[in-house]
Amino acid sequence: MSSAEPGTAPQLRTDRLLLRRWRPSDREPFAAINADPLVMRHFPATLTRAQSDALVERIEACFEEHGYGVWAVEIPDDAPLIGFVGLLPVPPHMPFAPAVEVGWRLGRDYWSRGIAYEAACASVDFAFERLALPCIVSFTTLANTRSRALMQRLGMTHDPREDFEHPQLAEGGPLRPHVLYRLTAQQWRARSGAAPAGP
Repeated sequence: MSSAEPGTAPQLRTDRLLLRRWRPSDREPFAAINADPLVMRHFPATLTRAQSDALVERIEACFEEHGYGVWAVEIPDDAPLIGFVGLLPVPPHMPFAPAVEVGWRLGRDYWSRGIAYEAACASVDFAFERLALPCIVSFTTLANTRSRALMQRLGMTHDPREDFEHPQLAEGGPLRPHVLYRLTAQQWRARSGAAPAGP
Protein backbone atom coordinates (compact mmCIF):
# COMPACT_ATOMS: atom_id res chain seq x y z
CA MET A 1 0.00 0.00 0.00
CA SER A 2 1.40 3.38 -0.97
CA SER A 3 2.12 6.09 1.58
CA ALA A 4 3.29 9.65 1.48
CA GLU A 5 6.48 10.57 3.31
CA PRO A 6 5.64 9.82 6.98
CA GLY A 7 4.80 12.91 8.98
CA THR A 8 4.74 15.21 5.94
CA ALA A 9 1.09 15.23 4.82
CA PRO A 10 0.44 18.62 3.28
CA GLN A 11 -2.43 20.95 3.94
CA LEU A 12 -5.08 20.83 1.25
CA ARG A 13 -6.95 23.93 0.13
CA THR A 14 -10.18 24.22 -1.79
CA ASP A 15 -12.24 27.24 -2.78
CA ARG A 16 -13.77 27.50 0.70
CA LEU A 17 -11.83 25.16 2.95
CA LEU A 18 -8.52 24.37 4.58
CA LEU A 19 -7.77 20.73 5.39
CA ARG A 20 -4.91 20.63 7.89
CA ARG A 21 -3.26 18.75 10.72
CA TRP A 22 -4.86 18.86 14.16
CA ARG A 23 -4.21 21.50 16.86
CA PRO A 24 -4.83 21.35 20.62
CA SER A 25 -7.54 23.99 20.19
CA ASP A 26 -9.49 21.59 17.95
CA ARG A 27 -10.20 19.14 20.72
CA GLU A 28 -13.06 20.96 22.44
CA PRO A 29 -15.12 21.67 19.30
CA PHE A 30 -14.38 18.18 17.98
CA ALA A 31 -15.64 16.65 21.23
CA ALA A 32 -18.87 18.64 20.84
CA ILE A 33 -19.35 17.18 17.34
CA ASN A 34 -18.72 13.64 18.61
CA ALA A 35 -21.19 14.17 21.48
CA ASP A 36 -24.02 15.17 19.14
CA PRO A 37 -26.54 12.29 18.86
CA LEU A 38 -27.63 13.39 15.39
CA VAL A 39 -24.06 13.42 14.04
CA MET A 40 -23.42 10.01 15.60
CA ARG A 41 -26.76 8.40 14.80
CA HIS A 42 -25.14 5.79 12.50
CA PHE A 43 -22.49 4.87 15.07
CA PRO A 44 -22.96 2.70 18.16
CA ALA A 45 -22.74 5.65 20.57
CA THR A 46 -21.64 9.23 21.01
CA LEU A 47 -18.10 9.79 22.30
CA THR A 48 -17.00 11.12 25.65
CA ARG A 49 -14.40 13.89 25.76
CA ALA A 50 -11.73 11.32 26.61
CA GLN A 51 -12.76 9.11 23.69
CA SER A 52 -12.80 12.08 21.33
CA ASP A 53 -9.33 13.19 22.44
CA ALA A 54 -8.05 9.63 21.98
CA LEU A 55 -9.44 9.66 18.43
CA VAL A 56 -7.47 12.82 17.67
CA GLU A 57 -4.33 11.12 18.95
CA ARG A 58 -4.95 8.10 16.70
CA ILE A 59 -5.55 10.39 13.73
CA GLU A 60 -2.28 12.23 14.31
CA ALA A 61 -0.43 8.92 14.73
CA CYS A 62 -1.81 7.87 11.34
CA PHE A 63 -0.40 11.04 9.76
CA GLU A 64 2.99 10.36 11.31
CA GLU A 65 3.03 6.71 10.20
CA HIS A 66 1.50 6.94 6.73
CA GLY A 67 1.74 10.57 5.62
CA TYR A 68 -2.03 10.81 5.32
CA GLY A 69 -5.07 10.77 7.59
CA VAL A 70 -8.33 12.56 8.20
CA TRP A 71 -7.63 16.27 8.11
CA ALA A 72 -9.19 18.80 10.44
CA VAL A 73 -11.48 20.94 8.27
CA GLU A 74 -11.80 24.67 8.80
CA ILE A 75 -13.44 27.52 6.96
CA PRO A 76 -10.78 30.25 7.08
CA ASP A 77 -11.90 33.47 8.76
CA ASP A 78 -15.19 31.83 9.69
CA ALA A 79 -15.00 28.52 11.59
CA PRO A 80 -11.71 27.08 12.88
CA LEU A 81 -12.94 23.48 13.18
CA ILE A 82 -16.07 22.01 11.61
CA GLY A 83 -15.13 18.31 11.53
CA PHE A 84 -12.88 16.00 9.57
CA VAL A 85 -12.51 14.63 6.05
CA GLY A 86 -9.73 12.48 4.68
CA LEU A 87 -8.13 9.09 4.33
CA LEU A 88 -7.59 6.18 6.69
CA PRO A 89 -6.16 2.67 6.34
CA VAL A 90 -8.93 0.10 6.63
CA PRO A 91 -8.50 -2.00 9.81
CA PRO A 92 -7.18 -5.50 9.06
CA HIS A 93 -10.27 -7.22 10.51
CA MET A 94 -12.48 -5.80 7.75
CA PRO A 95 -13.31 -8.27 4.98
CA PHE A 96 -11.96 -6.01 2.20
CA ALA A 97 -8.65 -5.07 3.86
CA PRO A 98 -6.05 -3.95 2.97
CA ALA A 99 -7.49 -0.77 1.52
CA VAL A 100 -7.65 2.98 2.12
CA GLU A 101 -10.95 4.58 3.09
CA VAL A 102 -12.17 8.09 2.39
CA GLY A 103 -14.37 9.28 5.25
CA TRP A 104 -15.96 12.36 6.79
CA ARG A 105 -17.70 13.72 9.88
CA LEU A 106 -18.98 17.28 10.08
CA GLY A 107 -20.89 19.23 12.67
CA ARG A 108 -24.58 19.41 11.78
CA ASP A 109 -24.46 23.19 11.13
CA TYR A 110 -22.30 22.44 8.08
CA TRP A 111 -24.45 19.77 6.46
CA SER A 112 -26.19 20.33 3.11
CA ARG A 113 -23.73 23.01 2.04
CA GLY A 114 -21.52 20.93 -0.25
CA ILE A 115 -18.68 21.09 2.24
CA ALA A 116 -18.20 17.35 2.73
CA TYR A 117 -18.19 16.85 -1.05
CA GLU A 118 -15.68 19.66 -1.61
CA ALA A 119 -13.31 18.32 1.04
CA ALA A 120 -13.78 14.70 -0.03
CA CYS A 121 -12.91 15.60 -3.63
CA ALA A 122 -9.64 17.14 -2.43
CA SER A 123 -8.90 14.00 -0.39
CA VAL A 124 -9.67 11.71 -3.31
CA ASP A 125 -7.41 13.76 -5.59
CA PHE A 126 -4.63 13.45 -3.01
CA ALA A 127 -5.17 9.68 -2.82
CA PHE A 128 -4.72 9.20 -6.54
CA GLU A 129 -2.30 12.02 -7.43
CA ARG A 130 0.06 11.94 -4.46
CA LEU A 131 -0.35 8.43 -3.05
CA ALA A 132 -0.89 6.76 -6.45
CA LEU A 133 -3.42 4.39 -4.93
CA PRO A 134 -5.11 1.96 -7.32
CA CYS A 135 -8.45 2.20 -5.50
CA ILE A 136 -10.13 3.77 -2.48
CA VAL A 137 -13.22 2.60 -0.60
CA SER A 138 -15.91 4.03 1.63
CA PHE A 139 -18.43 2.20 3.77
CA THR A 140 -21.32 2.93 6.10
CA THR A 141 -24.46 1.47 7.60
CA LEU A 142 -27.18 0.43 5.19
CA ALA A 143 -29.50 3.19 6.43
CA ASN A 144 -27.03 6.08 6.14
CA THR A 145 -28.52 7.58 3.00
CA ARG A 146 -26.71 10.92 3.36
CA SER A 147 -23.26 9.36 3.25
CA ARG A 148 -24.28 6.92 0.53
CA ALA A 149 -25.44 9.82 -1.62
CA LEU A 150 -22.07 11.52 -1.15
CA MET A 151 -20.23 8.34 -2.12
CA GLN A 152 -22.28 8.18 -5.30
CA ARG A 153 -21.64 11.87 -6.01
CA LEU A 154 -17.90 11.15 -5.74
CA GLY A 155 -18.31 8.59 -8.52
CA MET A 156 -17.95 5.58 -6.25
CA THR A 157 -19.70 2.37 -7.27
CA HIS A 158 -21.61 -0.11 -5.14
CA ASP A 159 -21.64 -3.86 -5.71
CA PRO A 160 -24.23 -5.49 -3.41
CA ARG A 161 -22.13 -8.65 -3.42
CA GLU A 162 -19.54 -6.77 -1.35
CA ASP A 163 -21.97 -5.66 1.36
CA PHE A 164 -20.99 -7.07 4.74
CA GLU A 165 -21.79 -7.42 8.41
CA HIS A 166 -19.49 -5.15 10.42
CA PRO A 167 -17.41 -7.52 12.56
CA GLN A 168 -17.21 -5.14 15.54
CA LEU A 169 -20.95 -4.51 15.86
CA ALA A 170 -23.48 -6.66 17.64
CA GLU A 171 -25.07 -9.48 15.66
CA GLY A 172 -28.65 -8.67 14.78
CA GLY A 173 -28.19 -4.97 15.56
CA PRO A 174 -29.56 -2.35 13.14
CA LEU A 175 -26.11 -0.86 12.48
CA ARG A 176 -24.36 -4.13 11.64
CA PRO A 177 -25.36 -4.38 7.93
CA HIS A 178 -22.90 -2.25 5.93
CA VAL A 179 -22.50 -1.24 2.31
CA LEU A 180 -19.17 -0.87 0.52
CA TYR A 181 -18.41 1.60 -2.26
CA ARG A 182 -15.28 1.72 -4.42
CA LEU A 183 -13.56 4.20 -6.71
CA THR A 184 -10.63 3.07 -8.86
CA ALA A 185 -7.87 5.29 -10.18
CA GLN A 186 -9.13 4.55 -13.71
CA GLN A 187 -12.65 5.71 -12.81
CA TRP A 188 -11.24 8.83 -11.15
CA ARG A 189 -9.11 9.70 -14.19
CA ALA A 190 -12.13 9.27 -16.47
CA ARG A 191 -14.16 11.68 -14.32
CA SER A 192 -11.40 14.23 -13.74
CA GLY A 193 -9.58 14.09 -17.06
CA ALA A 194 -6.31 13.46 -15.19
CA ALA A 195 -3.42 11.81 -17.01
CA PRO A 196 -2.37 8.33 -15.87
CA ALA A 197 0.21 8.31 -13.10
CA GLY A 198 3.79 7.71 -14.20
CA PRO A 199 5.84 4.67 -13.20
